[in-house]
Amino acid sequence: MSTQTAEKNGVTGGKLVTDKGSTTIADVVVQKVAGLAAREIRGVHALGGGATRALSALRDRIPGATASAGQGVSVEVGEKQAAVDLELVVEYGVPIADLAKSVRTNVITAIEQITGLEVVEVNINVNDVHIPSDTEGEEPETARVQ
Repeated sequence: MSTQTAEKNGVTGGKLVTDKGSTTIADVVVQKVAGLAAREIRGVHALGGGATRALSALRDRIPGATASAGQGVSVEVGEKQAAVDLELVVEYGVPIADLAKSVRTNVITAIEQITGLEVVEVNINVNDVHIPSDTEGEEPETARVQ
């Protein structure tokens, strides 16, 4: 699709409100876009607080259930703007300030490109650090005494 055709059809650089009608975007759409964009950044282990992650772990055990792309993401969506709050669990050893900058940039870019909304702020709350253990994925040790 050419740029001129895309702009004419409102695909890129289009406005959500035109003389031919308006487009509204649900909060859940922005929430999912933000969640997926945040997870793309290396160093983000998970999204959500402890209770949210616990519920997600239970959901993973239910056959046919899928994890929510919007887990750990809160949004406010207006007619032209959006604000995002993220709760992150980061990998140990990753510089948090650099990670936050990368996540913020990726989330803003994704939301603005996909939805056409202006992102006014992305607040990031790092609520845990994931420390990989040496025994992850290994069999549990046998008792020393039998």
